[in-house]
Amino acid sequence: MSSPRDWAELLRVSALFTVPGDALAGAAASGLRPGARTALAAGASLCLYEAGMALNDWADREEDAAERPHRPLPSGRIAPAQALTAAAALTTAGLGLAFAAGRPAALTATALAGTVWAYDLRLKHTAAGPAAMAAARGLDLLLGAVATANSRTSTVSSGHAVRRSLLPAAALGAHTYAVTAVSRTETRGGAPGRSLAALGATAVIGALAGAGPDRPGIGSRRAFARTALAGAYAATAARPFLHAALNPSPPLTQRAVGGGIRAMIPLQAALAARSGALTSAALLTGLVPVARRLARKVSPT
Repeated sequence: MSSPRDWAELLRVSALFTVPGDALAGAAASGLRPGARTALAAGASLCLYEAGMALNDWADREEDAAERPHRPLPSGRIAPAQALTAAAALTTAGLGLAFAAGRPAALTATALAGTVWAYDLRLKHTAAGPAAMAAARGLDLLLGAVATANSRTSTVSSGHAVRRSLLPAAALGAHTYAVTAVSRTETRGGAPGRSLAALGATAVIGALAGAGPDRPGIGSRRAFARTALAGAYAATAARPFLHAALNPSPPLTQRAVGGGIRAMIPLQAALAARSGALTSAALLTGLVPVARRLARKVSPT
């Protein structure tokens, strides 16, 4: 019988802390306070992310049997049918939460779910794989933006929220692209160019997240917060990418991927601070040590 730890490993629960920040960064970019519909969007994001994790291992079960026999499916701890059922159920739950957040959120979540399933079942091992993953993260941030803008008290249209969120979504998507490109060789190593490119992308994204307009009264606090958080993002991602570029062995490449995943939280916090949502940025920052401790017990990759 499958244990809770088996499911925690399948669903990569240590990486879950990188998900709610998408909705909060999207809400911040829209210029609105997060509310009940933001929470629904975050719940939808969590469900769809976990659906992607379960579907990923179901689709890769034969490859994992050769390269990662210790994983839950090839080791027999979880049956393939169970993983596929979980993926379908979590997708349904995620779409249900998004529909409760309004029509714009439902449409965005549907596009997100389609991207997740297309990536796992078809695109992962193609040249379009990293772009599909980047699109999924960008859509996840937009989901938070349109859900927040669709609240009853909002004076911002969904279209305007999307336009305001495009730059943060692009930054998060670019980081995701870089991490995904590196992850494609994490079991074999030997791709220093990808890690070096990811290092360059980290520098550009960090500079973008650390810059931005300021408003009187909160300008100095926002500038300090976004600069500090952008620095934390760069420090978290850059060092393992550099190590993998210098020594592209499988262990160091896997550490680079793990570091890239963990770096999403300070990046989301920096993007929230850049939009003036300092409370959201502080909440996200509080997730960093929790995610780090949990990653020691359950691998995020």
